[in-house]
Amino acid sequence: MNRALTLVSALGAGLMTVAGLAQAPKPTTPPAPAAAVAPQAVPAKIALIAYEQVAASTNEGQRAIQEIQKKYAPQKAKIDSESAEVDSLKKELQSAPSTLSDTDRAARLRTIDTKEKQLQRDAEDAQTSYNADLQDSLGKVLQKLGPTVVKYVQENGYTMLLDIGASQQGGGVSVMWAAPGTDISQAVVTAYNASSGVAAPVPSAPTPAHRSSTTPARK
Repeated sequence: MNRALTLVSALGAGLMTVAGLAQAPKPTTPPAPAAAVAPQAVPAKIALIAYEQVAASTNEGQRAIQEIQKKYAPQKAKIDSESAEVDSLKKELQSAPSTLSDTDRAARLRTIDTKEKQLQRDAEDAQTSYNADLQDSLGKVLQKLGPTVVKYVQENGYTMLLDIGASQQGGGVSVMWAAPGTDISQAVVTAYNASSGVAAPVPSAPTPAHRSSTTPARK
């Protein structure tokens, strides 16, 4: 940033000098040529960051994820129940006696097909809503994360920052190799947690194991 300000000041001074020369009378003798200034290369120092993963790894991001998971827990339980019912109906049909009539078999197949389609619709709707809420919540963290990233790279003298998360998702620059210590993702997570003041969320309780599906549920 200091280099940018210096450059702007130099350009401003140069423009003022040119304007003054345009208004001044022409000299009677040509001025001596100015000494050429050799350009100076700025040493490159590149940092890598998985930007979206960093947002999700912060205490604030983890808390947002937990809140969304809690919000969709009832829908997940409903979908799990529907899935278990479909599995049970399929196993009942598979273990049905050979004396089962074609009419009864066809009726059971229609029931299974109907419930499977309903399960798919419910799962897709829940996934779409979940993804939208997750993107919105983490998007807010991403916006607040930006100043921390800029401050970190400036204070540590980096001249370029590459998002390796974008390359992992099929876009952006592909980084094939990087020296140890180039990835600043965890350092930024630590810096953001310290500045945000958000405590680490309490780990969620493990999901209870589902009942074994070997015994069909009684209706």
